[in-house]
Amino acid sequence: MSRPEKILIVGGGIAGMTAAAAIAQQGFAVTLLESAPEFGEIGAGVTLSPNAMKGLDFIGACEAATKAGVEPARQRIQHWEDGRTLVEKDRTGQMDKYGAPYLTIHRADLHEVLTEAARTSGVDLRCGAPVVSSEGTTVTLADGSTVSGDLLIGADGVKSVIRERFDPKEPHFTGHVAWRTLVPVTEDIKDLSDFPGIIIGPGAMITRYNIRNYEAMNLVFFARQEGWTDDGWTTPVDPEEIRKVYQGWCGDAQRLIDAACQQPMYKWALNARTALDSWIIDDNVTLIGDAAHAMTPFLGHGAACGIEDAVVLARALKASDTIAEGLKRYQDARHERATFIQGESNNNADRMQGQDTSLFGLGEMKDEESLGLFEYDPRTVEV
Repeated sequence: MSRPEKILIVGGGIAGMTAAAAIAQQGFAVTLLESAPEFGEIGAGVTLSPNAMKGLDFIGACEAATKAGVEPARQRIQHWEDGRTLVEKDRTGQMDKYGAPYLTIHRADLHEVLTEAARTSGVDLRCGAPVVSSEGTTVTLADGSTVSGDLLIGADGVKSVIRERFDPKEPHFTGHVAWRTLVPVTEDIKDLSDFPGIIIGPGAMITRYNIRNYEAMNLVFFARQEGWTDDGWTTPVDPEEIRKVYQGWCGDAQRLIDAACQQPMYKWALNARTALDSWIIDDNVTLIGDAAHAMTPFLGHGAACGIEDAVVLARALKASDTIAEGLKRYQDARHERATFIQGESNNNADRMQGQDTSLFGLGEMKDEESLGLFEYDPRTVEV
Protein backbone atom coordinates (compact mmCIF):
# COMPACT_ATOMS: atom_id res chain seq x y z
CA MET A 1 0.00 0.00 0.00
CA SER A 2 1.14 3.51 -0.70
CA ARG A 3 0.70 4.79 2.86
CA PRO A 4 0.82 3.31 6.37
CA GLU A 5 -2.72 2.31 7.26
CA LYS A 6 -3.87 2.12 10.87
CA ILE A 7 -4.73 -1.46 11.73
CA LEU A 8 -6.89 -2.22 14.77
CA ILE A 9 -6.85 -5.76 16.19
CA VAL A 10 -9.33 -6.90 18.84
CA GLY A 11 -8.02 -9.83 20.88
CA GLY A 12 -4.52 -10.59 22.12
CA GLY A 13 -4.47 -14.39 21.99
CA ILE A 14 -2.28 -16.49 19.75
CA ALA A 15 -3.84 -15.37 16.46
CA GLY A 16 -4.18 -11.72 17.44
CA MET A 17 -0.67 -11.35 18.80
CA THR A 18 0.86 -13.13 15.81
CA ALA A 19 -1.10 -10.86 13.47
CA ALA A 20 -0.02 -7.77 15.37
CA ALA A 21 3.65 -8.66 15.01
CA ALA A 22 3.37 -9.80 11.40
CA ILE A 23 1.41 -6.77 10.20
CA ALA A 24 3.57 -4.26 12.07
CA GLN A 25 6.66 -5.82 10.50
CA GLN A 26 5.16 -5.03 7.08
CA GLY A 27 5.24 -1.32 7.93
CA PHE A 28 1.70 -0.73 9.22
CA ALA A 29 0.71 1.07 12.40
CA VAL A 30 -0.96 -1.55 14.61
CA THR A 31 -3.00 -1.17 17.80
CA LEU A 32 -4.05 -4.32 19.67
CA LEU A 33 -6.83 -4.28 22.27
CA GLU A 34 -7.05 -7.07 24.86
CA SER A 35 -9.83 -7.34 27.42
CA ALA A 36 -7.72 -9.05 30.11
CA PRO A 37 -6.06 -6.76 32.66
CA GLU A 38 -2.62 -8.01 31.62
CA PHE A 39 -1.16 -9.87 28.67
CA GLY A 40 -0.86 -13.61 29.15
CA GLU A 41 -2.58 -16.91 28.43
CA ILE A 42 -4.52 -19.22 30.65
CA GLY A 43 -4.85 -22.88 29.84
CA ALA A 44 -2.13 -25.44 29.54
CA GLY A 45 -0.41 -26.95 26.52
CA VAL A 46 -0.68 -26.39 22.81
CA THR A 47 0.71 -28.24 19.78
CA LEU A 48 2.64 -26.35 17.13
CA SER A 49 2.99 -28.40 13.96
CA PRO A 50 5.61 -27.53 11.30
CA ASN A 51 3.18 -25.34 9.33
CA ALA A 52 2.57 -23.26 12.45
CA MET A 53 6.29 -23.01 13.16
CA LYS A 54 6.85 -21.66 9.65
CA GLY A 55 4.43 -18.90 10.56
CA LEU A 56 6.39 -18.15 13.72
CA ASP A 57 9.56 -18.04 11.63
CA PHE A 58 7.95 -15.32 9.52
CA ILE A 59 7.79 -13.03 12.57
CA GLY A 60 11.21 -14.07 13.87
CA ALA A 61 9.82 -16.12 16.78
CA CYS A 62 10.58 -19.70 15.70
CA GLU A 63 13.86 -20.00 17.58
CA ALA A 64 12.46 -18.58 20.82
CA ALA A 65 9.41 -20.86 20.65
CA THR A 66 11.60 -23.88 19.98
CA LYS A 67 13.70 -23.11 23.05
CA ALA A 68 10.56 -22.76 25.18
CA GLY A 69 8.92 -25.93 23.87
CA VAL A 70 9.55 -29.65 23.57
CA GLU A 71 10.19 -31.59 20.35
CA PRO A 72 8.72 -35.08 20.84
CA ALA A 73 10.63 -37.92 19.20
CA ARG A 74 7.60 -40.19 18.94
CA GLN A 75 3.89 -40.42 19.70
CA ARG A 76 1.38 -43.25 19.85
CA ILE A 77 -2.30 -44.13 20.04
CA GLN A 78 -3.26 -46.76 22.61
CA HIS A 79 -6.29 -48.97 23.20
CA TRP A 80 -8.36 -48.12 26.24
CA GLU A 81 -8.83 -51.67 27.55
CA ASP A 82 -5.29 -53.01 27.59
CA GLY A 83 -3.10 -50.05 26.63
CA ARG A 84 -1.64 -51.78 23.58
CA THR A 85 -0.21 -49.54 20.89
CA LEU A 86 -2.51 -49.19 17.88
CA VAL A 87 -0.49 -46.61 15.94
CA GLU A 88 3.05 -45.34 16.49
CA LYS A 89 4.37 -42.13 14.94
CA ASP A 90 8.01 -41.18 14.47
CA ARG A 91 8.39 -37.42 14.99
CA THR A 92 12.16 -37.27 14.42
CA GLY A 93 13.36 -35.49 11.31
CA GLN A 94 10.46 -33.04 11.11
CA MET A 95 12.81 -30.20 10.18
CA ASP A 96 14.30 -32.17 7.31
CA LYS A 97 10.92 -33.41 6.13
CA TYR A 98 8.81 -30.26 6.47
CA GLY A 99 11.25 -27.40 6.94
CA ALA A 100 10.29 -26.68 10.55
CA PRO A 101 10.09 -28.53 13.88
CA TYR A 102 7.06 -30.05 15.61
CA LEU A 103 6.58 -28.69 19.14
CA THR A 104 4.48 -29.03 22.25
CA ILE A 105 4.56 -25.94 24.46
CA HIS A 106 2.77 -24.26 27.35
CA ARG A 107 0.36 -21.62 26.08
CA ALA A 108 1.76 -19.05 28.48
CA ASP A 109 5.30 -19.65 27.20
CA LEU A 110 4.17 -19.30 23.58
CA HIS A 111 2.20 -16.18 24.38
CA GLU A 112 5.22 -14.61 26.04
CA VAL A 113 7.25 -15.21 22.87
CA LEU A 114 4.49 -13.70 20.68
CA THR A 115 3.99 -10.68 22.94
CA GLU A 116 7.69 -9.92 22.83
CA ALA A 117 7.64 -10.18 19.02
CA ALA A 118 4.71 -7.75 18.85
CA ARG A 119 6.26 -5.33 21.32
CA THR A 120 9.62 -5.22 19.55
CA SER A 121 7.80 -4.74 16.24
CA GLY A 122 6.31 -1.50 17.52
CA VAL A 123 2.73 -2.62 18.18
CA ASP A 124 0.65 -0.40 20.46
CA LEU A 125 -0.40 -3.06 22.99
CA ARG A 126 -3.32 -2.14 25.24
CA CYS A 127 -4.59 -4.56 27.89
CA GLY A 128 -7.60 -3.95 30.13
CA ALA A 129 -9.47 -2.75 27.04
CA PRO A 130 -12.60 -4.92 26.65
CA VAL A 131 -14.48 -4.25 23.41
CA VAL A 132 -18.27 -4.38 23.81
CA SER A 133 -19.39 -3.36 20.33
CA SER A 134 -18.20 -2.10 16.96
CA GLU A 135 -19.50 -0.07 14.06
CA GLY A 136 -17.57 0.34 10.86
CA THR A 137 -13.94 0.20 11.92
CA THR A 138 -14.55 1.86 15.30
CA VAL A 139 -14.89 -0.14 18.50
CA THR A 140 -16.46 0.90 21.77
CA LEU A 141 -14.84 -0.18 25.01
CA ALA A 142 -16.57 -1.06 28.28
CA ASP A 143 -15.74 2.36 29.70
CA GLY A 144 -17.51 4.08 26.78
CA SER A 145 -14.36 5.23 24.99
CA THR A 146 -13.81 4.47 21.33
CA VAL A 147 -10.85 3.43 19.20
CA SER A 148 -10.78 3.61 15.41
CA GLY A 149 -8.65 2.27 12.60
CA ASP A 150 -8.67 1.95 8.83
CA LEU A 151 -8.99 -1.84 9.15
CA LEU A 152 -10.66 -3.75 11.98
CA ILE A 153 -9.53 -7.35 12.64
CA GLY A 154 -11.54 -9.55 14.98
CA ALA A 155 -9.18 -11.96 16.74
CA ASP A 156 -11.30 -12.22 19.87
CA GLY A 157 -11.94 -15.95 19.98
CA VAL A 158 -14.95 -18.23 19.93
CA LYS A 159 -17.13 -15.62 21.71
CA SER A 160 -16.00 -12.85 19.36
CA VAL A 161 -17.79 -9.52 19.63
CA ILE A 162 -16.67 -8.65 16.10
CA ARG A 163 -18.04 -11.90 14.66
CA GLU A 164 -21.54 -10.96 15.87
CA ARG A 165 -21.70 -8.65 12.85
CA PHE A 166 -21.13 -11.63 10.57
CA ASP A 167 -23.28 -14.17 12.39
CA PRO A 168 -25.40 -13.35 15.47
CA LYS A 169 -25.77 -16.98 16.51
CA GLU A 170 -24.06 -18.16 19.68
CA PRO A 171 -21.31 -20.80 19.58
CA HIS A 172 -22.82 -24.29 19.61
CA PHE A 173 -22.01 -27.09 22.04
CA THR A 174 -20.24 -29.94 20.25
CA GLY A 175 -21.28 -32.67 22.66
CA HIS A 176 -17.76 -32.97 24.07
CA VAL A 177 -16.46 -31.99 27.49
CA ALA A 178 -12.79 -31.69 28.43
CA TRP A 179 -10.87 -31.77 31.69
CA ARG A 180 -7.33 -30.42 31.78
CA THR A 181 -4.44 -30.31 34.19
CA LEU A 182 -0.66 -30.15 34.35
CA VAL A 183 1.23 -32.81 36.28
CA PRO A 184 4.91 -33.04 37.23
CA VAL A 185 6.77 -35.83 35.48
CA THR A 186 7.58 -38.25 38.30
CA GLU A 187 9.05 -41.74 38.17
CA ASP A 188 5.50 -43.14 38.37
CA ILE A 189 4.65 -41.77 34.91
CA LYS A 190 8.05 -41.17 33.31
CA ASP A 191 7.57 -44.05 30.84
CA LEU A 192 4.34 -42.39 29.69
CA SER A 193 6.15 -39.06 29.42
CA ASP A 194 8.83 -40.73 27.31
CA PHE A 195 6.16 -42.00 24.90
CA PRO A 196 3.43 -39.32 24.68
CA GLY A 197 0.19 -39.75 22.78
CA ILE A 198 -3.48 -40.62 23.08
CA ILE A 199 -5.48 -43.39 24.70
CA ILE A 200 -8.76 -43.84 22.81
CA GLY A 201 -11.98 -45.55 23.77
CA PRO A 202 -15.73 -45.48 23.11
CA GLY A 203 -16.85 -41.88 23.49
CA ALA A 204 -13.70 -40.73 25.28
CA MET A 205 -9.95 -40.23 24.98
CA ILE A 206 -6.95 -39.08 27.02
CA THR A 207 -4.22 -36.89 25.51
CA ARG A 208 -0.79 -36.39 27.06
CA TYR A 209 2.35 -34.55 26.00
CA ASN A 210 5.35 -32.86 27.58
CA ILE A 211 6.07 -29.19 28.10
CA ARG A 212 8.66 -27.09 29.91
CA ASN A 213 11.78 -29.14 29.32
CA TYR A 214 9.97 -32.43 29.98
CA GLU A 215 9.38 -31.39 33.60
CA ALA A 216 5.59 -31.24 33.23
CA MET A 217 3.00 -33.19 31.29
CA ASN A 218 -0.11 -31.64 29.81
CA LEU A 219 -3.12 -33.91 30.33
CA VAL A 220 -6.49 -33.45 28.66
CA PHE A 221 -9.39 -35.85 29.16
CA PHE A 222 -12.15 -35.71 26.53
CA ALA A 223 -15.56 -37.35 26.71
CA ARG A 224 -18.97 -37.11 25.13
CA GLN A 225 -21.20 -35.70 27.82
CA GLU A 226 -24.46 -33.79 27.87
CA GLY A 227 -25.69 -31.30 30.43
CA TRP A 228 -22.59 -29.13 30.63
CA THR A 229 -22.08 -26.25 28.20
CA ASP A 230 -19.88 -23.78 30.10
CA ASP A 231 -16.78 -23.14 28.00
CA GLY A 232 -14.84 -21.26 30.67
CA TRP A 233 -11.34 -22.59 31.32
CA THR A 234 -11.30 -22.24 35.10
CA THR A 235 -14.15 -24.37 36.48
CA PRO A 236 -12.70 -26.67 39.17
CA VAL A 237 -13.36 -30.41 38.93
CA ASP A 238 -14.12 -33.04 41.54
CA PRO A 239 -11.50 -35.78 40.87
CA GLU A 240 -14.11 -38.47 41.36
CA GLU A 241 -15.81 -37.23 38.20
CA ILE A 242 -12.79 -38.25 36.15
CA ARG A 243 -12.48 -41.61 37.90
CA LYS A 244 -16.12 -42.39 37.11
CA VAL A 245 -15.88 -41.47 33.42
CA TYR A 246 -12.77 -43.62 32.87
CA GLN A 247 -13.68 -46.51 35.14
CA GLY A 248 -12.39 -49.78 33.69
CA TRP A 249 -9.76 -48.17 31.45
CA CYS A 250 -6.27 -49.66 31.25
CA GLY A 251 -3.46 -49.35 33.78
CA ASP A 252 -1.72 -46.54 31.86
CA ALA A 253 -4.94 -44.52 31.93
CA GLN A 254 -5.34 -45.12 35.66
CA ARG A 255 -1.79 -43.93 36.35
CA LEU A 256 -2.49 -40.73 34.43
CA ILE A 257 -5.75 -40.27 36.33
CA ASP A 258 -3.99 -40.80 39.66
CA ALA A 259 -1.45 -38.12 38.74
CA ALA A 260 -4.14 -35.74 37.51
CA CYS A 261 -6.24 -36.10 40.66
CA GLN A 262 -3.34 -34.80 42.75
CA GLN A 263 -3.30 -31.49 40.86
CA PRO A 264 -5.81 -28.66 40.30
CA MET A 265 -8.05 -29.74 37.43
CA TYR A 266 -10.43 -27.69 35.30
CA LYS A 267 -13.38 -28.52 33.09
CA TRP A 268 -14.86 -26.87 30.03
CA ALA A 269 -17.37 -27.63 27.31
CA LEU A 270 -16.08 -27.71 23.74
CA ASN A 271 -18.01 -25.12 21.79
CA ALA A 272 -17.42 -24.38 18.12
CA ARG A 273 -18.70 -22.28 15.23
CA THR A 274 -20.23 -23.16 11.91
CA ALA A 275 -18.25 -22.12 8.84
CA LEU A 276 -18.86 -18.62 7.48
CA ASP A 277 -19.27 -17.97 3.78
CA SER A 278 -17.22 -14.79 4.09
CA TRP A 279 -14.84 -13.25 6.60
CA ILE A 280 -15.13 -9.72 5.16
CA ILE A 281 -17.59 -6.88 5.80
CA ASP A 282 -17.51 -3.55 3.93
CA ASP A 283 -13.98 -4.23 2.66
CA ASN A 284 -12.51 -3.09 5.99
CA VAL A 285 -13.56 -5.59 8.69
CA THR A 286 -12.32 -9.17 8.87
CA LEU A 287 -11.81 -12.13 11.21
CA ILE A 288 -8.91 -14.44 12.03
CA GLY A 289 -8.36 -17.46 14.25
CA ASP A 290 -11.19 -18.80 16.39
CA ALA A 291 -13.31 -15.75 15.65
CA ALA A 292 -13.35 -16.87 12.01
CA HIS A 293 -13.37 -20.66 12.36
CA ALA A 294 -13.46 -21.95 15.94
CA MET A 295 -13.01 -25.70 15.84
CA THR A 296 -12.71 -28.70 18.12
CA PRO A 297 -9.18 -29.73 19.19
CA PHE A 298 -9.22 -33.19 17.61
CA LEU A 299 -6.65 -32.31 14.94
CA GLY A 300 -4.55 -30.13 17.21
CA HIS A 301 -4.73 -27.35 14.64
CA GLY A 302 -6.66 -24.47 16.20
CA ALA A 303 -3.56 -22.48 17.13
CA ALA A 304 -1.84 -23.39 13.86
CA CYS A 305 -4.76 -22.06 11.81
CA GLY A 306 -4.71 -18.78 13.73
CA ILE A 307 -0.99 -18.37 13.11
CA GLU A 308 -1.44 -19.17 9.43
CA ASP A 309 -4.26 -16.62 9.15
CA ALA A 310 -2.13 -13.95 10.76
CA VAL A 311 0.87 -14.39 8.49
CA VAL A 312 -1.14 -14.68 5.27
CA LEU A 313 -3.19 -11.59 6.16
CA ALA A 314 -0.03 -9.58 6.81
CA ARG A 315 1.47 -10.67 3.50
CA ALA A 316 -1.76 -9.99 1.63
CA LEU A 317 -1.98 -6.45 3.00
CA LYS A 318 1.64 -5.77 2.12
CA ALA A 319 1.11 -7.04 -1.46
CA SER A 320 -1.99 -4.90 -2.09
CA ASP A 321 -2.70 -1.31 -3.06
CA THR A 322 -5.81 -1.08 -0.90
CA ILE A 323 -7.23 -2.69 2.23
CA ALA A 324 -10.09 -4.11 0.19
CA GLU A 325 -7.66 -5.82 -2.16
CA GLY A 326 -5.64 -7.14 0.76
CA LEU A 327 -8.67 -8.66 2.46
CA LYS A 328 -9.78 -10.34 -0.74
CA ARG A 329 -6.33 -11.83 -1.23
CA TYR A 330 -6.35 -13.04 2.39
CA GLN A 331 -9.76 -14.67 2.15
CA ASP A 332 -9.02 -16.26 -1.23
CA ALA A 333 -5.83 -17.76 0.20
CA ARG A 334 -7.22 -18.95 3.54
CA HIS A 335 -10.95 -19.66 3.49
CA GLU A 336 -10.93 -23.07 1.80
CA ARG A 337 -8.10 -24.48 3.90
CA ALA A 338 -9.41 -23.21 7.24
CA THR A 339 -12.94 -24.44 6.51
CA PHE A 340 -11.57 -27.85 5.54
CA ILE A 341 -9.55 -28.15 8.75
CA GLN A 342 -12.52 -26.96 10.79
CA GLY A 343 -14.67 -29.74 9.34
CA GLU A 344 -12.02 -32.46 9.56
CA SER A 345 -11.30 -31.57 13.19
CA ASN A 346 -14.93 -32.15 14.08
CA ASN A 347 -15.02 -35.38 12.06
CA ASN A 348 -11.93 -36.71 13.79
CA ALA A 349 -13.74 -36.91 17.11
CA ASP A 350 -16.11 -39.45 15.59
CA ARG A 351 -13.24 -41.41 14.07
CA MET A 352 -11.26 -41.59 17.31
CA GLN A 353 -14.12 -42.09 19.76
CA GLY A 354 -16.26 -44.54 17.83
CA GLN A 355 -17.74 -47.80 19.04
CA ASP A 356 -15.54 -50.25 17.11
CA THR A 357 -14.44 -52.62 19.86
CA SER A 358 -11.05 -53.32 18.31
CA LEU A 359 -9.72 -50.21 16.59
CA PHE A 360 -12.36 -47.51 17.12
CA GLY A 361 -12.37 -46.50 13.49
CA LEU A 362 -8.59 -46.26 13.12
CA GLY A 363 -8.91 -47.88 9.72
CA GLU A 364 -10.59 -44.67 8.55
CA MET A 365 -8.82 -42.26 10.88
CA LYS A 366 -7.12 -39.24 9.41
CA ASP A 367 -4.69 -37.03 11.27
CA GLU A 368 -3.04 -33.71 10.57
CA GLU A 369 -0.05 -35.34 8.90
CA SER A 370 -1.97 -37.81 6.73
CA LEU A 371 -4.19 -34.93 5.59
CA GLY A 372 -1.07 -33.15 4.33
CA LEU A 373 -1.42 -30.16 6.64
CA PHE A 374 2.25 -30.02 7.63
CA GLU A 375 3.46 -29.14 4.11
CA TYR A 376 1.62 -25.81 4.10
CA ASP A 377 3.83 -22.73 4.32
CA PRO A 378 2.10 -19.43 5.20
CA ARG A 379 5.32 -17.60 4.33
CA THR A 380 5.12 -18.54 0.65
CA VAL A 381 1.57 -19.59 -0.17
CA GLU A 382 0.19 -17.49 -3.01
CA VAL A 383 -1.61 -14.32 -1.95
